[in-house]
This record gives sequence, structure tokens and C-alpha cells, in this order.
Amino acid sequence: MKKNPIRFGCQTYTWQMSFDKYRGKMEHIVAAVKAAGMAGVEPELCMLGDFGSEPERLRSCLESHGIGLGALCLVCDWHAEREEPEEFDQANTVIEMLSKYFPGSLLALCQMPGADRQNLAVRQRNALACVNAIGARAADSGVVAAFHPNSPAGSIFRVEDDYNVLLDGLEKVGFAPDAGHIAKGGMDPVKTFRDSIALIRHVHFKDMDQSGKWIEMGQGCIDFQGIYKILQDSNYEGWIMVEDESELAERDPDLATLLNGKYVAEHFN
Repeated sequence: MKKNPIRFGCQTYTWQMSFDKYRGKMEHIVAAVKAAGMAGVEPELCMLGDFGSEPERLRSCLESHGIGLGALCLVCDWHAEREEPEEFDQANTVIEMLSKYFPGSLLALCQMPGADRQNLAVRQRNALACVNAIGARAADSGVVAAFHPNSPAGSIFRVEDDYNVLLDGLEKVGFAPDAGHIAKGGMDPVKTFRDSIALIRHVHFKDMDQSGKWIEMGQGCIDFQGIYKILQDSNYEGWIMVEDESELAERDPDLATLLNGKYVAEHFN
């Protein structure tokens, strides 16, 4: 039987909602991911703690549990026409880390949401210029990068018109869509995945109910099976990272992850 090229993992935002408790606790997080039957993890840089400056230790932690580093997530503001010096240096550090210690792992780029959506066109243009510049440098080092839009009220890539600008402007990076953020922006996730499939390099799953509230995976309105079929039919070979932002995940991220692992095992064999 041919091995399924689509792998499931966990994004560490599930634990990041309890930041003070879990920052730097990668051994705990990786063990919880393993216990849930997931194959990989996508940490946001701020969650690494000391592991961020000790990549060999992070690699050892992952290998000891048989867990892959599906991606590292870099979150920056990218307000200016070019990266600020600190943003430039941080991106280069992550690119070097992935290239040297985690070849094959993806660089996920996510913009920190702003306070509002004023000056939208300029802000979108600046963000795209920055992420494309990062993507070009990453490619030069053999690292694939993909941009992950989000949906808080101040996000500049939030609704359908924004996505049209985004997808037209991704020149040096791929697309890392999140089913939940797409739905939160008033779009149909299945249609968005179908229309953008050629650009997709990385995927996030989170669930949302009809009221717009984040909820445990499989309890909401997101058609994960429909999205999964589109990915299979297109021969997608990347990761699907479950990023649970439900109230349960905020209270007990380990339990939420176990339940997500059970849902994945039951629905995506």
C-alpha cells in the first residue's frame, strides 16, 4: 500500500495561549504531540525558549520522540517597505537554522495583526515585499517558505478581496492557508483551497462553529474532509498542522491535542 504523503502535526499556538506555562517546554509539547499520534510539530519561535539558540538540542528532542519539525513559524510586523534590521536578522537566523539543522522543514511566515485596517493597500504592499524578500533568501539556502494569513480584526489579509491581493502577490513564497481563518473571513474554505491549490505548500486546520467561535476539531462547521480530498487529488505532499484555539485548548492543551489526534486517526486514514 502506498504511504500517504500527507502528514498531520500540531502547531504550538495550542499551548501558546497559556504562554507563561509552556514557553520553552518543548519536551512536554513534543511528548503530548507523540501521545496524540501526530507525526510532527510547528513551533512559533517565541515558544522555543532556550531551544531557539540550541538547535541541536531541539533536533535531539524531536528525534527522541520520532516527531518531525514540519515547520518553524516566524511572526513579524513587516510594516515598512523593507524589513527592519531586526526583522531581517531574525529571518536570516531562522533560515540558517532550518538549512543547517532541519533540511526539508518549511519556514512559515505570519504577520502580527495590527490594531486596525487603515492604509490597507500600502500595508499589504509592504508586507508582500518583505515576505517575498525573505522567501527569495530562503530559496537561496534551500528552504521553502510559505505565508500564513490570519483573521483577527486588524489583519490585513482577512477577507476575499485581501486574499485576491495576497495570492496575486506571492512571488517568492508559497501559500499556507488556514481553514478556520478562511471561514472567519467569510469565505468558503473548500473553494479557497480549490482555487489556490497550485500555491499551497503548507496547511493549518482549526475548527469554528456557525457563530464564529473557535471550537474543538470536528465539532464545528469546517468541511475538513472536503479540503483533504482537494489536497489528495492534487497530490499534495506537505503537512496539515492542527492549530486548536478552542476554549478547551486554552484550559487543557494536552487533552485538546489528544482529542484532535483521535479525530485525525478516525477521519484521515
